[in-house]
Amino acid sequence: MLGLKLPTDPRWVNLAEKSIEEILTDHAYCEQKAASTCIALIQLYPDKDYLVERLTPVVSEEWAHFRMVLAELKKRNLHLGFQRKDEYVNLLSKFAIKGGKSEDRFLDKMLMSALIEARSCERFRLLSEGISDTSLKDFYRKLMIAEAQHYTMFLDIANKYLDKAKVKSRWEEWLNHEADIIQSLDIRGDRVH
Repeated sequence: MLGLKLPTDPRWVNLAEKSIEEILTDHAYCEQKAASTCIALIQLYPDKDYLVERLTPVVSEEWAHFRMVLAELKKRNLHLGFQRKDEYVNLLSKFAIKGGKSEDRFLDKMLMSALIEARSCERFRLLSEGISDTSLKDFYRKLMIAEAQHYTMFLDIANKYLDKAKVKSRWEEWLNHEADIIQSLDIRGDRVH
């Protein structure tokens, strides 16, 4: 469904389970960054009504997810740690077009956001299936569904404003690049990505 070219190494769930405080902390910041990204996109493209309409409720939803992750930390008497560098997102950012046509930059912003949501969805599915904590299994199952909707939403926005063939072609490039990134990164259980 997600089209990811390289699945997450199955050992990732076992590592994440050993680092619950760290994975929840990283997850909290991922939700905060997702809300911030949607706000930034609305600010960049206020003239794109469809984008504004689709992203506005997602800001609230992502912030609600942030609060839900904080509640999971508190329930376990754990604490929100400091935000760490997200190597995965930084490597993805390097692939995005920086100059050139504004529509190409717009497309890459949508596709990068879709890809981050798709990878998050895949990781949440793995947690919902493989983690031993039944409460967290349910928690990640619900979030997996939300992330899948966000992933498709960004693709829908791109297709609304741009040629579908161009979107599809560039999406394939992003998927291949993302697979190379996943292959190059160490398996870390203290990070969502």
